[in-house]
Amino acid sequence: MDKIERTLGQLFQGRDFEKQYETLKQQVFAYGPVKQFLNEHQSELNEQIINQNLSKLYEFMTEHEKYQQKEDTLMPGYAPRLSLNGDYITVTYYPTEEKIQADRQRAIEKRIRSLYMPKQVMEATLDDFSIDNESRSAAFLAAGEFLSTYEKGATGMQKGLYIHGSFGTGKSYLLGAMAKDLALKGISTTLVYLPEFMREIKQSIADNSVGEKIQFAKETDILMLDDIGAESMTTWTRDEVLGAILQFRMQEELPTFFSSNYSMEHLENHLMFSNNGTEERMKARRIMERIRYLSKEVELDGRNRRY
Repeated sequence: MDKIERTLGQLFQGRDFEKQYETLKQQVFAYGPVKQFLNEHQSELNEQIINQNLSKLYEFMTEHEKYQQKEDTLMPGYAPRLSLNGDYITVTYYPTEEKIQADRQRAIEKRIRSLYMPKQVMEATLDDFSIDNESRSAAFLAAGEFLSTYEKGATGMQKGLYIHGSFGTGKSYLLGAMAKDLALKGISTTLVYLPEFMREIKQSIADNSVGEKIQFAKETDILMLDDIGAESMTTWTRDEVLGAILQFRMQEELPTFFSSNYSMEHLENHLMFSNNGTEERMKARRIMERIRYLSKEVELDGRNRRY
């Protein structure tokens, strides 16, 4: 606002004040949107009111021209609008459609927390998920069923999905697409690439932040653990990290999703061996009990879509 007043002051300096004033006045009055505003309110306006509010009309004209030319206005992302309040003409700024869309997109992105997930997954949509065989159709329907029935805070277990299949079939993509759909409904989701998360957990022992990271995964509304079985799982990360997270989410009945190259049966075999090769079948079964309680197994096969 001060900038507008200074500009007018500079324009009216010198001996040609009246001439400059009249030229500016005619320029403002000839500007289409100003002309339309004055015509719409001609019964409420007189020459004195208009002259007293010339600076406001000038502000609107200059800022509206910037808006039309896609330049930043006094308030970037906002467009000017004239309004009349008694004897005062005011310039208000309202958000442009571009800003509304950008704000909406940022709100959606804030509802999807991601740890180590690729950009392609974070930009996934259900509309782009290819349904070209029976298993992909079944997986898509299972995802749609959850999305249509999930209700935050509802009593009773709302199972997630355990999506398994070979490399590149779109397991992570389907999780990302579901997270986007949930975000559009105002529901927050956390996607975690499990192998990298487990590596960070091990490194966090040094700064004593392990508990904080585990607690975050425990409590998030909807948790999606991507690529379980691909991580270098130690006895400790299996029992004290993954086991603790799944146990909490099972007790609290919080929806949990998984993607894996292993079926549930094969994942149990993968989890049963300790660091030194000792078979720990009961501990592996304990983990799998929690996974089976939390999720419904869905196979996703087909060609490798990464190529």
